[in-house]
Amino acid sequence: MISQRILWYFADPMCSWCWGFSPVINSIKNRYSPRLKIALMLGGLRPGTTEPMTETSREEILHHWREVHRMTGQPFAFDGAMPEGFIYDTEPPSRAVIAVGEIHPEAIFPYFKSVQKAFYARGMNVTQADTLANLAENHHMDKSVFLERFNSEEIRHKTQTHFQITHQSGVRGFPTVVLQAGPHGTLLTHGYRSFEDLQPAIDQWLAPAE
Repeated sequence: MISQRILWYFADPMCSWCWGFSPVINSIKNRYSPRLKIALMLGGLRPGTTEPMTETSREEILHHWREVHRMTGQPFAFDGAMPEGFIYDTEPPSRAVIAVGEIHPEAIFPYFKSVQKAFYARGMNVTQADTLANLAENHHMDKSVFLERFNSEEIRHKTQTHFQITHQSGVRGFPTVVLQAGPHGTLLTHGYRSFEDLQPAIDQWLAPAE
């Protein structure tokens, strides 16, 4: 008997290449959702950062943003991005995605994309609970219910578990996609690749099960 096939998407809502990859994972979901489970694993890009970003770091990150924009065409709000005093802590938005997944599992990918879009295309501070709660409300979730889950010890623990699984899986950068059949994992991509580039490999991997 063929084991269930799972596509694991290791990503972070504040990873610019993951924002660039957003149309790709959307295309993968649209084409392959009926044929395999597609699951999100929050990777933990810069969790627990406490120091405000330096101007040097900001310029380095903006350089990456421009590269992503050039390669993928994804929109970015460059002007005023990451203003003085901004703390690039990726734990809160990752925790928010996990909280949403607990409240409304079908919303986890749409909410993840909403957080990405808010940060990259709209210049919003997605490290703040109020911002994350407003985004959850846009997905028909009660803000008070979201905040209760978001601030719970259970969700904090689950967030750390996501980060630990990512690290134990050997994933060191995002986006990373791993195809799993039974106990065995096959790396599909580490870093950005187009849907057209990935599609033949997914089709080939699925073929023995079909």
